[in-house]
Amino acid sequence: QVQLVESGGGLVQAGGSLRLSCAASGRTLSNYHMGWFRQAPGKEREFVAFINRTGVNRFYADSVKGRFTISRDNAKNSVYLQMNSLQPEDTAVYYCAASRSQTTYSYAYTYWGQGTQVTVLS
Repeated sequence: QVQLVESGGGLVQAGGSLRLSCAASGRTLSNYHMGWFRQAPGKEREFVAFINRTGVNRFYADSVKGRFTISRDNAKNSVYLQMNSLQPEDTAVYYCAASRSQTTYSYAYTYWGQGTQVTVLS
């Protein structure tokens, strides 16, 4: 079992930045590939960013490429999402998730956090 807890969400003006953190307990996070997903009101959950176990491979949704950066610190059992140039359309609940597979498909992720709200004001 892996327990994931996100933090760092909040209210920010358009053009601003936030850094989300995802702390893991239970099994070591280095055994898992990690993803960030988000879900806006009335919309399906969507992929945001992926990082493999070692941190070498990263992949981003087109909508956030160049603005968001995913990283991890296995020694701290944590994953991060640096979000810059935030726009109102980035408003959503953001979730981190852990998978044994290198994938962007949410169904392949076994463990999920409870989510953290990000609201971007225009």
